[in-house]
Amino acid sequence: MSKTIVAVDIGGTKIACGLVTITDNGPVIDAVTKVPTEAMKGGEHVLATVLDEVKKAIGRAAEKPCGVGISSAGVVNPRNGDITFANELMPGWGGTHLGAEVTAATGLPCRVLNDVHAHALGEARWGGGRDAKSCLVAAVGTGIGGAFVERGKIMLGAHDEAGHIGHVCCPAAAGVPCSCGATGHLEPIAAGPGIIREYVRLGGDETLPDGTPMHGAEIDRRAAAGDEAAKAAEARAGRALGEVLGSMCNMLDPDVVILSGSVAQCGPDWSDAMVEAFQGQAMPPVATTPIVGGELGGDAPLVGAAENFVSSGYAEIAD
Repeated sequence: MSKTIVAVDIGGTKIACGLVTITDNGPVIDAVTKVPTEAMKGGEHVLATVLDEVKKAIGRAAEKPCGVGISSAGVVNPRNGDITFANELMPGWGGTHLGAEVTAATGLPCRVLNDVHAHALGEARWGGGRDAKSCLVAAVGTGIGGAFVERGKIMLGAHDEAGHIGHVCCPAAAGVPCSCGATGHLEPIAAGPGIIREYVRLGGDETLPDGTPMHGAEIDRRAAAGDEAAKAAEARAGRALGEVLGSMCNMLDPDVVILSGSVAQCGPDWSDAMVEAFQGQAMPPVATTPIVGGELGGDAPLVGAAENFVSSGYAEIAD
């Protein structure tokens, strides 16, 4: 039996909202709109935008949706839909009673999940992990997030933030400051900005010929063309990620590792280094764990948010 949910993905730059129907054969996504988050205007402004988009989506539905599923940046308490913490990229978002506000404004039940957790749940249930019992998911782009999904349930942890792969200690990052305030974490050297910084440090251009800042896609193009600084910057990032993924597989032993995000689209300098480092760290029983690309792309958080509404897709630590 199919269920239609208003699905929302709240990120630091954009808010996507659409209708997702979960059927026995998979999700059907319809009528997705995207608007700027305008996060710097504060949490109340973001909330107002979300409520407006949800109401518009309800109006576009042929039949009344059964509820609202939300994927949101920040640390989320999925039991009540509160945003318990958000960093400086979304000022004032922490402390928002998102689930309760949506229900009060629409009359529909609402379930909220962290955006990376939602992304992972979507991929595990209907994307690259749909045939696997357990998945380790890493989303590598401007930042690095992750999640572990077992038998269709997200592992949350005691503080609702399990899976922060980007904030795992990494030997190659020794002494490098991280945005979280610690040092030596994976994210500042393996995410997109870290690749750019390393490329510039190795002598690469800081800007493009038109004066705009250097970006990852151009570095990947230059690596493919033989630019040694670009090749080395990508290899360093891939190697760091592979080491951490190998260590994580030693601990969690998933059926499959799913990689998504813009950095995961890099060419062989990145991917070959990642695989070699993974195999160097993984113990023999897990060294053959398949590493696959995500299949849902930007729709993964919407699908995961809808799936979470339908299936209560998270696992709690037992009391």
